[in-house]
Amino acid sequence: MMTENPETAENAIRLERHFPHPIERVWEAITTPELLARWWAAGDIAPVVGHRFTLDMAHWGEQRCEVLAVEPGRSLTILFAEGVLDTTITWRLESVADGTVLHFEHAGFRLDTPAGRQALDGMGHGWPGVLGRIETVLAETT
Repeated sequence: MMTENPETAENAIRLERHFPHPIERVWEAITTPELLARWWAAGDIAPVVGHRFTLDMAHWGEQRCEVLAVEPGRSLTILFAEGVLDTTITWRLESVADGTVLHFEHAGFRLDTPAGRQALDGMGHGWPGVLGRIETVLAETT
């Protein structure tokens, strides 16, 4: 189950997604480079505060990132597109009886710039599909 229309009222995109998989599996999909590359972008992510890495965003180019906060197995916040968008992405996981709920937030878009507004609009439409691919990866790795 996913919120059909992402909330983009402010300068953030917020979505929720339910996965019928244990929280540990969803955490692995977010923090393991090989799995992350299968549903979003290739990059040497690691759930370690201060870890710097680059995501290969195909025709959007390579985006520099840094891990800002980690609650192991529960939440991860990164600085995304450092020097370009300078936004933050947070994945927060909640264990529920029938799996895991992912609470997603991509925040900090500068709405006073055309690039910031365009990024918010484009990513607001793109993130639901991107997050949907996590289920495919989890189903393939069971």
